[in-house]
Amino acid sequence: MAVVTISRQFGAGGRMLGKLLADKLGYIFADDSIIRKIAREAKVSADWVRMVEKEGGTKLSRIISGMVSQRWIERILSTSEDKGYIDEQLYLDYLVLFIAEIADEGNAVILGRGSQYILQDHPDAYHILLINRPENRIKFMTEHYGVTNKKAANIIANEDKRRINLYSKLGKKDYDDSANYHLVFNMAHFTPKSVIKIITAMLNI
Repeated sequence: MAVVTISRQFGAGGRMLGKLLADKLGYIFADDSIIRKIAREAKVSADWVRMVEKEGGTKLSRIISGMVSQRWIERILSTSEDKGYIDEQLYLDYLVLFIAEIADEGNAVILGRGSQYILQDHPDAYHILLINRPENRIKFMTEHYGVTNKKAANIIANEDKRRINLYSKLGKKDYDDSANYHLVFNMAHFTPKSVIKIITAMLNI
């Protein structure tokens, strides 16, 4: 009934590794499914959840929050069965709840979203961190997602900012500290296959 969290520097191959590991173990892979679950619970579109996740804490989200009155929010939440609302705080509340639920059910690989912190005291959780050099992360993006070097660099920079923002909302700054993880892999020196072999050995599977 183990749960494995995979944290990564964007472009280090975390999503690919997570899918391969989940397939190898016969576990569920929780990534976009978390967004869909939050969207269903909040009665909003998955795109709205992605926007809150991506833009949380930015100038845009503060403008949006300022445009929506609390009275309007309360009316929507209390009277509508078809429409809902989500903001940054609701997103974080749902995120913690659903990641905890996934972990309690077990047999899951969870990608990112601060899951290593949310589950830091969970007895059956194992935390993995993937890192790599910036040039290798750019190369990974161009090879696997068909984008230019410039586009890849911009995506990585934006995702790094989003990652920093999420962790700050969780009150954390030590997200790349090896002490937070059971295993840390520099993907410049490992293949996904070799990483999976080490993780399965750790899980004794």
